[in-house]
Amino acid sequence: MQKVFRIGQIVPSSNTTMETEIPAMLAARQQVRPERFTFHSSRMRMKRVVKEELAAMDAESDRCALELSDARVDVLGYACLVAIMAMGHGYHRVSEKRLQAHTAANGADAPVITSAGALVDALKVIGARRIAVVAPYMKPLTELVVDYIRNEGYEVVDWRALEIPDNLEVGRHDPARLPGIVAQMNTADVDAIVLSACVQMPSLPAVAKVEAMTGKPVITASIATTYAILRQLDLEPVVPGAGALLSGAY
Repeated sequence: MQKVFRIGQIVPSSNTTMETEIPAMLAARQQVRPERFTFHSSRMRMKRVVKEELAAMDAESDRCALELSDARVDVLGYACLVAIMAMGHGYHRVSEKRLQAHTAANGADAPVITSAGALVDALKVIGARRIAVVAPYMKPLTELVVDYIRNEGYEVVDWRALEIPDNLEVGRHDPARLPGIVAQMNTADVDAIVLSACVQMPSLPAVAKVEAMTGKPVITASIATTYAILRQLDLEPVVPGAGALLSGAY
């Protein structure tokens, strides 16, 4: 009998991409590996990507973890990178531990992954030290993200803030624009490119093009989250067409 894993997703209410890109990657994996996946979400209210709304939204994550643990999911992914990083250095570790404690208290102990933690861990997996970052946020929030990543031990050589305050508009950003944005950045001396430091900004269709264009490994928040989910489930982190991290090399 095929093993079926239940993937829980803690999602901002205005997010439309986490529930498309991560299932798309795991559906692609199903073409080459036997495991199957189902997806179950709980939502936290957030419409504008500003610090006040992000903090209020993060407070709802406890409820979401409890709700998803009622469904006895096998792993939970917290799908808002900037909400975690805006709460202060290293907060992804605090959040993951607290949310997992809620699942355990409900008799359904399951590991919790944050897209923020997944991203910084993915950079370590591929051996990157110097990186370039693209983010959809306003400049002050992007600076918080860059500072958070630097505090984790990485050098951010160049970064771009696309300054899209409305989270629905972030989800509508055309990924075909991303190669042109990267082409204007200093990527010659970086080890990797973070093409989307956000699980809401679509990027998956542009990953292969940017890797070919730059000769650098490309990761995104959703690719890193998918890698972390597969590792937590003790499954081979392989997804066709999802960049270097999920190529099977790591």
